[in-house]
Amino acid sequence: MSGAGRGVTPGAEPEAGSAESAASPVPGRGQKVSPDNGSQTSGLPGDGKAVDGQAEGLTAQAAADGAAGAASAGASPDGEQAPEAASAGSEPAGSGTGGRGTAGRRKRKKRSFWREFPILVVIALVLAVVIKTYAIQAFFIPSGSMENTLKINDRVLVNKLVYDVRGIHRGDIVVFNGAGSWDPGTVPASTNFAEEFVNGFASMFGFGRPGDILIKRVMGLPGDHVACCDAQGRVTVNGVPLTEQSYLYPGNVPSEVRFNIVVRPGRLWVMGDHRAISDDSRGHLGDPGGGTIPESAVIGRAFVIIWPPSRWRFLPIPATFEQPKLNAPATAAGPPAAHRAGAADLLSARLEPAGPALPLSLGFAAAIPVTWLQRRVRIGVARRRAASRDAGR
Repeated sequence: MSGAGRGVTPGAEPEAGSAESAASPVPGRGQKVSPDNGSQTSGLPGDGKAVDGQAEGLTAQAAADGAAGAASAGASPDGEQAPEAASAGSEPAGSGTGGRGTAGRRKRKKRSFWREFPILVVIALVLAVVIKTYAIQAFFIPSGSMENTLKINDRVLVNKLVYDVRGIHRGDIVVFNGAGSWDPGTVPASTNFAEEFVNGFASMFGFGRPGDILIKRVMGLPGDHVACCDAQGRVTVNGVPLTEQSYLYPGNVPSEVRFNIVVRPGRLWVMGDHRAISDDSRGHLGDPGGGTIPESAVIGRAFVIIWPPSRWRFLPIPATFEQPKLNAPATAAGPPAAHRAGAADLLSARLEPAGPALPLSLGFAAAIPVTWLQRRVRIGVARRRAASRDAGR
């Protein structure tokens, strides 16, 4: 009777299994599905109970998995994040693991700097030698034969590249090797690139002999007729008088020595600005070159005074050398006049190379961007290699 009161027909046990399945916490999980057509299978006693047991096991396993996932993620079962997990996820960068990471990055940067520093020094040294040997060099003025344009203790920069792109101009202040120019001997032959680099490296640190380096102003180019003096006592070039008051030493006359010469091909006529004490082309009229110097002996053009700061200025070509008539063909010249006595008291304005401070400074200034560039290139190559390795996995 009790069974009939519940609406259960005696002997219908399979129906009881279906009722238990309907009461399962997960709807539909108690139904056994065929992998072929998805139809419901029943009809055997005990099938409903087996399905219910399987559903309950799956439900318990899912609940356990959910609890474990929540615990590992630091969240409560209802989806809210645990306070401990929130604090761990929002940990300040300067504490705990974040602080150790920052300190590690600082150590790596410091190690990277000390690894890059020797490269910077080597690049700077090489650039300094290259700049000094082939581009720009500083010289010290020890005498007054170029006053007041150049005074004693002035430091000048000499451009060694300018005559690779243009010819020597009248009015240029040139630095040249005096060995073989006026003194007995041959002009030093030009060396190859490697020898010049080695010599430049040695001379920058005081090794080797720099040579007999002189500085004068170019007054006559190859083929020019240079003479002194006209009726007003002026030096003439190709018959055109020069106005020299802008650079001539105050109180000096253009020349006390009379000369009349046509400059031979490949040679230059040079004079100092302090004519009264300058040992220049006028004092070597009896030499094989007739007082001229070879163009091949020219090292470069002095173009700026860099020291002392109060004397800083460029050294332009005086306006008198820009006269168009100076380019007229030279006229025949008479025999050169004998140079005056007492030439031993004249000054030749021999130069001394300045110390390595300037080329080293220029070398470091040029090495910094070069080192930065090669570092960026190296880092970019490393990143591309890492990316290609990751893509190949």
